[in-house]
Amino acid sequence: MDVYLNDEQRKIRETVRRFAEEEIIPVASEWDKEHRWPGELLKTMGEMGLMGMPIPSECGGGGTDYLSYMIAVEELARAWGSLSLIMTVHTSVGTLPIYYFGSADQKERLLKPLARGKMIGAFAITEPDAGSDVMNVKTTAVRDADHYILNGTKIFITNGSKAGTIIVLAVTDKEAGTKGFSTFIVEKGMDGFTLGVDEDKMGMHSSVTSELVFNDVKVPRENLLGAEGDGLKISLSALDGGRMGVASQAVGIARAALEESIRYSGERQQFGRPINRFQAISFMVADMAAEIDAARALVYRGAFMKDRGMRISKEAAIAKLYASEMATRTTIRAIQVHGGYGYISDYPIERFFRDAKVTEVYEGTSEVMRLVISRNL
Repeated sequence: MDVYLNDEQRKIRETVRRFAEEEIIPVASEWDKEHRWPGELLKTMGEMGLMGMPIPSECGGGGTDYLSYMIAVEELARAWGSLSLIMTVHTSVGTLPIYYFGSADQKERLLKPLARGKMIGAFAITEPDAGSDVMNVKTTAVRDADHYILNGTKIFITNGSKAGTIIVLAVTDKEAGTKGFSTFIVEKGMDGFTLGVDEDKMGMHSSVTSELVFNDVKVPRENLLGAEGDGLKISLSALDGGRMGVASQAVGIARAALEESIRYSGERQQFGRPINRFQAISFMVADMAAEIDAARALVYRGAFMKDRGMRISKEAAIAKLYASEMATRTTIRAIQVHGGYGYISDYPIERFFRDAKVTEVYEGTSEVMRLVISRNL
């Protein structure tokens, strides 16, 4: 894939890869077992400009193109799924919507610290009765003079309990259909905003997935993101970018599984020779490599189009669908290559599988991706 990259993109890839190998991989397994929030690494990433890569420098970001951002997500995910998840949710759906739709005040007051990694961002759509069915969102925001009064509960919110700002989708006009939703930037510490449980998950152990409760939260009018009634438009735009991030993340996790499988199958001896000499193993590894390259090409296509201002709803859905299902297949194959060792926590393979599986679920399930693709066709 190097043929598609310019010198700057290659430099970014090498810089992030070196950081991942020197700083992340040595601690990833231990911190993941401890469910430890990687605050130290996030601070360093902020200083490196990785927490706001596609945000222009005048807004506090790294000023890179979108493809460079996708390259960085892959390199981080190859090292540790949880860290890449924190970063891509923060950037794709917690920060970029403020850049695209925010006011000058919001960009100065909130976007700059987010883009510099000084605080973490999140996006809250999902509720107990509204996941894929966004039209069933019940959180409400009622105008009251120069404020909106926000009431409702959000669940499964990545970065939720660690976020300084959360973009929240709420109903502002029950009779207006798709124009009845608006988005608000809720800031940590606002009266009436409380945190529920952080979920105990199968994978992504060092990323928090939180319940958020809004009880008569007074959100200043200046924290309305975009115009009233633009909530679905903003949310769908954010999800396109979020799906691209998940797709690149899936490629990175799968690549880690492939690299471990190549290494292990070259060292493991059975019947007097390395197991990679057996067709059953070598064909599995070949399939893994082929599918990873195909998934990366889909990510690069979507990033190429986004960098040129093109609409990518279908392309983002295709990339996420294929890459996420590919990552699950690849990590399952990697467990098989490793045999019993692939199933124990002394080896990172079982973590790769647990982290890969959720890429088929968040930012839209595989089934929803098929709906998006078919409707766009």
